[in-house]
Amino acid sequence: MPAKDASLINSHHTLPVIPIYSIEVMANNNQLFSLEQFRGKKILLVNTASNCGFTAQYDELESLYKQYRDKLVIVAFPSNDFRGQEPHDDTAIGQFCKLNYGVTFPLMKKSDVLKGKNQNEIYQWLTDPAKNGWCSKQPTWNFCKYLIDEKGTLTHFFKQTVSPLDKRVIAAIKE
Repeated sequence: MPAKDASLINSHHTLPVIPIYSIEVMANNNQLFSLEQFRGKKILLVNTASNCGFTAQYDELESLYKQYRDKLVIVAFPSNDFRGQEPHDDTAIGQFCKLNYGVTFPLMKKSDVLKGKNQNEIYQWLTDPAKNGWCSKQPTWNFCKYLIDEKGTLTHFFKQTVSPLDKRVIAAIKE
């Protein structure tokens, strides 16, 4: 049973100060990737790694993506921030995800998710209340999940210990 603090909820429905749709990130294939294309859908942003005890969550994420594809997009952000558990380059990460887990959801370029000068812009937004409106929670390990609603509001944070198929995640997607 996950700890009570395994998830955070934007219970006051605080709106973001800076729209998430203004952010563009680099995809795994070196193409610029705009989050604007997902306006009207929920977005689950996940920091990932290939050599982690939670790596099997790729399979669960793919299952979730297939089941809710009409209303949800999952975007993975590979990172080597936690004990070097993503040592591979972007090509190898993409191949690993496709061959081992059949990943079809968007995969971004490997980047830093923790605060610092090289932190990915999306993680700057996700962890700064002055941007997202309420949340300062950084990823605590690989496979932390942030849920954005159809209007671009950050609604939930789920720790790595919360399965993508957990009833709390499913309920948040169905809201």
